[in-house]
Order: sequence, then structure tokens, then C-alpha cells
Amino acid sequence: MRDATTTHPDATFHISRTVNASLELVWKAYTEQEPLMAWFGPKGFSMPHSRYDFRPGGEFHYCLRTPTGFEMWGKWTFVDIVAPTTLSMIITFSDAQGGLSRHPMSAAWPLQTLSTTTFSDQGGKTHITIQWEPYQSTADEVFAFQSGHTAMAQGCNGTFEQLDAYLAQLQRP
Repeated sequence: MRDATTTHPDATFHISRTVNASLELVWKAYTEQEPLMAWFGPKGFSMPHSRYDFRPGGEFHYCLRTPTGFEMWGKWTFVDIVAPTTLSMIITFSDAQGGLSRHPMSAAWPLQTLSTTTFSDQGGKTHITIQWEPYQSTADEVFAFQSGHTAMAQGCNGTFEQLDAYLAQLQRP
């Protein structure tokens, strides 16, 4: 039985990073298909497939491939887009057809999570803040999400490193 609460702010995961690039460039990296495919995901992973419809209600459906060839599918459903400061989405694991699926390594993981990323100009650099929480989740799913915060931080920091490298490559003379 699902919890009557839609979101779980007490279980919210927070992380932030300031990157050495303009707000405009960072916004494009997050909101355009080709740049997103170039940097999104853990270090060493590739994104061999994505389908992208950037609008509220639209989806980013993608496949991440590990260095060993294992594929994981995911999907973002865009909820709120306020250019160039806010990007909110429901995040799920999926199958290749875009249907919802469970986390491939954690059956207790929430079927859906809500992530809001905000961007702010910091004198030519961009501060990125992510707030991520279980969405329409059971108590067991909320617990699994809270228990995963350390691993989530590692994954997000690795993805931020990918973003840093991508942005640095764009800014080379």
C-alpha cells in the first residue's frame, strides 16, 4: 500500500557544486540532448541511446552502459522548467521501451523519485544544487532511499566530475 504522502522532504538528499562555466553554458549542458549525452552518468559509462523531449510532461529516456557492457535504462519526466534556473523531474529506472522498472540492484528502491536542480550565477561560475526525494513511495522505499544517500553522493560527485570535464573541453581556446 502506498503512503498517502506524495513527497518525503525528511528523506531529501541534498548536494551542490560550483562549476567553472557560465549559467547559460551549464543550462545548455543540462537541457540539450547532445551535451547531456556527452557528460551525464558515472565516470566510464557511455550513453548509447537517448530519446529527448524537453518540455513539461516530456521525457528524457536513456541507456547508460557500464565499461563491462551492462546496460541500465532510466527516464526523466520533466515536471517544471524555469529557464535558466530550475529543472524539476520525476526520475525512474525503466526498460528499453520506457516502461517503469525497479532499480537493477535494489528491489526496495523507490519506483519514482522527484529531483529539483537549481542553477545560480556566481560571478561567471554556476552554482548547482540538487534536491532529490522519494515520490509516492512506501515506508520501505523511503528507508532504502535514505540508506542510499552515501552512494548517491558518490554517484553525483562522479557525474559532476564528468560535467566539469565536459565544460572545460568546451572552454578551451
